[in-house]
Amino acid sequence: MSVEAGLALADVPVGDLVKRARDGDQRAWDAIVERFAPLVWSICRRYRLSGADADDAGQAVWLQLVDQIGRIRDPAALPGWLATTTRRECGRLVRAAQRALPAGYVLDVGTIPDERAAAADDELLASERHAALRQALAQLPPSCQDLLALLVADPPLPYAQISAELGIPVGSIGPSRSRCLDKLRHHPAVAALIDSEPCAA
Repeated sequence: MSVEAGLALADVPVGDLVKRARDGDQRAWDAIVERFAPLVWSICRRYRLSGADADDAGQAVWLQLVDQIGRIRDPAALPGWLATTTRRECGRLVRAAQRALPAGYVLDVGTIPDERAAAADDELLASERHAALRQALAQLPPSCQDLLALLVADPPLPYAQISAELGIPVGSIGPSRSRCLDKLRHHPAVAALIDSEPCAA
C-alpha cells in the first residue's frame, strides 16, 4: 500500500474498512492488517509463543478473518473479534504444546506471560475503546453531545448551570443523561468492545 493510500485510510472508521474489504477493496484489507497487526502480535507475545508459533497464530487469525469477514455482524466490532480470535488461537497452541510435554515436566517461569506484554495488549485495547467511544459520541444527537460534554467538564458544573446553558429543566438532566449513555452503550462499536472484554482464563 502506498504512503498516500495509507494516509487516506488512516482515519477511516473500522466499520467502513470492513465494509470496503468485504467488497474486495485491497487497500482496505491492507489498512486493516496495518492497523490491527500490533494488536494481534501483542496478544501472541502475551502468551509467550515462540516466533514460529506466533507467526502461525497470526496467520491463522488473518485467514479466519478472510473466511469470516462476511459473517461479522457488526463491522465496528472487528477489534474485539480479532482480540478474541487471537486469544483463542494462542490458547489452542499453548494447550497443544502442553499436551506434548513429557510427564513430570515443570512449567518454566519464562513461559508465563509477563506484565509488560500484558500492559502493551491492554494499551492497544484501550486505544480501540477510545476510538470506538469517539465514533459513538460523534453519532449521538447534538443535544446528547452537548449534555455529556457539560457533565464531564473539569471542574464539574452544577446542574443549575448546565440547565441554564442547555435551556432544559434541572430535573430532566439525570433522565436525559441516562438516555444518552444508553444510546452510547448500544452503539455497535461500543457494544462490541463491551461484549469482547476478555474473560478470566
